[in-house]
Amino acid sequence: MRRRCAIMLAAVLAAVALVAVPAAADQGGRTPPPGEPLPGYTIDNPPLPPATVDGRPSRVLQGVHRHAAYTIEVPPRWNGRLVMWAHGYRGASRVLTVEPPGFGLRQRVLDQGYAWAASSYYANDYDVRAGVLSTAALVGHFTRTVGRPRKTFLAGVSMGGHVTVRSIEQFPSLYDGALPMCGVLGDHELFDFVLDYQLVAQDLADLPAHPTPPDYQTSVVPKIQERLGLTGLRPGGPDTANERGRQFRAVVVNRSGGARPGSRAAFAYWKDFLFSLAHEDSGGSLAQEPGRVATNLSTRYAPDRPVDVNATVQRVPPVDRRARATRSLTPVASVAGRPTVPVVSLHNLGDLFVPFSMERRYRADAARHGREDLVVQRAIRSIGHCEFSPAEVGAAWDDLVRWERGGKRPAGDDVSRPDEIADPRYGCRFTDPAARSTGTRPLYPPC
Repeated sequence: MRRRCAIMLAAVLAAVALVAVPAAADQGGRTPPPGEPLPGYTIDNPPLPPATVDGRPSRVLQGVHRHAAYTIEVPPRWNGRLVMWAHGYRGASRVLTVEPPGFGLRQRVLDQGYAWAASSYYANDYDVRAGVLSTAALVGHFTRTVGRPRKTFLAGVSMGGHVTVRSIEQFPSLYDGALPMCGVLGDHELFDFVLDYQLVAQDLADLPAHPTPPDYQTSVVPKIQERLGLTGLRPGGPDTANERGRQFRAVVVNRSGGARPGSRAAFAYWKDFLFSLAHEDSGGSLAQEPGRVATNLSTRYAPDRPVDVNATVQRVPPVDRRARATRSLTPVASVAGRPTVPVVSLHNLGDLFVPFSMERRYRADAARHGREDLVVQRAIRSIGHCEFSPAEVGAAWDDLVRWERGGKRPAGDDVSRPDEIADPRYGCRFTDPAARSTGTRPLYPPC
């Protein structure tokens, strides 16, 4: 069998207070006091220098709450509103860290009178449950130590985007608006995509069936790249892919969100990294091995020429069927697509680490539940993961706030129509022209 891949507040406050952290047995030892990290974890949360707001310093509070480190920052003239920041994936590190809101958002919200708070979460790995529970618990701690916020917003990046959209479903009365960015809004579909990448590549490379080899990265992947003509493929360089390699690229583009500007450069940019996401299951927890939810049993691949991959590709059921099927809050939590508050989402058009298909999946789910009017999505013409300018994020934040206050629903990009997404100018509307020369943006034609 070909290798099996794994990848990597009154009533509301009372509910948050009762939210349980996983038992000590799940964390490898006794349960320490809530002001300490769980067994096996340490905390690195150095003092954050206060920001200057209207010539005066902010107030910074830091500590540990329910086994998670946190930072709170309050401007001199607090407007009674709060922004929660949800960080992204921390990998297998056992050091808990806190980060302030990025992309210039920290200073922006302070200048506008908002306080902000961010949690390390009580655990790392791919643990959306930890992010949802620790962030909600910190809202309660903020209320007790600073004051009850009149409004609470939630913003997050990457896995923190997954935390964001699940949080507004898990605690629908707690939050008033959400700003997920480069987020895993399609929940399990992210891990399906990584599984697809490995299985379709092996199939098109016509490799013989084999057990999972320990040298996949050093032996099998080079063979795949050579047989598909991908070895020398680089963004902006000549197209070295052969016929099967071009089919593989087309399948990846379709599975990652469909034909769209910059997709050829994006494939060349991400191809090696996506192979690196495959590894043997280490036998750890679901948070350590989220790929256990992945499957391609019902996936239809296109194009199916010159090779009919739908007939030849290995089909793999989810290793953890229960985690795949449950609506409970798990480390790889499902997202129903049922927001009850305004959501403004940003996504990099060429991102293949957390691909643009996440936006399309979330929009389809919201539409199925009649909630699409609560979702505004914007495509940014860049290839990197979470590659946004302060102007792009700032505009999305300001539009979200105006919308929540009763203003007009802000403009966005239509992510549901393949013909519109394939337009060469798609993504131009909300991409910052001043950032044109930075990062991967020069790989796109000018708008």
